[in-house]
Amino acid sequence: MLELWWAIFVWFSLALLSSLISLRLGISAVLAELIVGIIVGNLFYIPLTEWINLLANFGAVVIAFLAGAELESNAIRNYWKSSLIIGIVAFLPALIGTGLLAYFLLGWNIKQSILAGTALSSISIAIVYALLIETNLNEKPIGKLLLSASFINGLGTLLILTILFVKVDKTFWIFLFITIILFILLPPFTRAYFFYVRNHPSEPEVKFIFLLLAFLGFLASYSGSVAVLPAYLIGVSLADVFAKNRELTRRTRISSIALLTPFYFLKAGSLIDINAIITSLGFIILFFMIRAILKLSSLSIVGFFLKFPKRINLFIAMMMTTGLTFDTIVALYGLEHKIISKEQYSLLEAVVLLSAVIPTFIAQKFLFPREGDNV
Repeated sequence: MLELWWAIFVWFSLALLSSLISLRLGISAVLAELIVGIIVGNLFYIPLTEWINLLANFGAVVIAFLAGAELESNAIRNYWKSSLIIGIVAFLPALIGTGLLAYFLLGWNIKQSILAGTALSSISIAIVYALLIETNLNEKPIGKLLLSASFINGLGTLLILTILFVKVDKTFWIFLFITIILFILLPPFTRAYFFYVRNHPSEPEVKFIFLLLAFLGFLASYSGSVAVLPAYLIGVSLADVFAKNRELTRRTRISSIALLTPFYFLKAGSLIDINAIITSLGFIILFFMIRAILKLSSLSIVGFFLKFPKRINLFIAMMMTTGLTFDTIVALYGLEHKIISKEQYSLLEAVVLLSAVIPTFIAQKFLFPREGDNV
């Protein structure tokens, strides 16, 4: 019992420290959590207990759900063409380019190279989502477009992960069937349920969402799949329901940020080996540069043909170059399922870390939309 309480104290101390660093430096909380996890995980022993794994895994699922829940049907209808193009262009060139780089330059096998390309082709849902929420851009057309494009990009990442790395058998088809049924039936049921409980102080709405995500996690684990994909899709299916209850969205977000998501990113950071990063520093910089060049060049060309204003075009391209959330989920999946080694995981996460810091900083400090800028 003594060791348990010490572990709880240590992990909540790291979560609080990350929040204070985020506040002081003006960076995303998830980025601060990843950095703190890297530093502390390499300098000290931090106990990785079962309850930390539980909170971390559930945190990843909640992140995916909340990101999907921001994508209202109006945004999909209004921006589906441009978001489809941007999402695909932000995904495919980086997938192919970084995958080939891992295969031919580093000598990784086919499976490892595809996983590397998949991890490094995704964008950071957490950073895009957090930045839009913190600056109220989520209520403006550019925010809706970024969320829609992020959905396409994230969906592509998770589909590749599911199709290529998940064993397709009877249990998978059962899982897929139930997910589709829930996607269709949940919106009317959830509206009726929310009307019935009517914001009771015991938070029955938040508990219902967490229960639903836990059930999806169980189904995904049973089928050998990943829980973040159905959570993302279910979030999208309930986006209009959440749009009419912003207070519920706020309460769900607060619950997850305080208790769940910090432990996912702290854990992901703690698994990164600094020695492996130092050994592979040249390759890390090369991977980052190739990833950034492929994304920025292709997205800038697309933005030009879509007739975006220059500043908006560069801002969108830079935000779609960020990495952190699904990149980390894919890399961690590869490590936990023994597709990649800890050294390979560390290399990928170092590239992800650079992708989280540099494009986000440039976009926020130098390219942030001015009053009147729009798509």
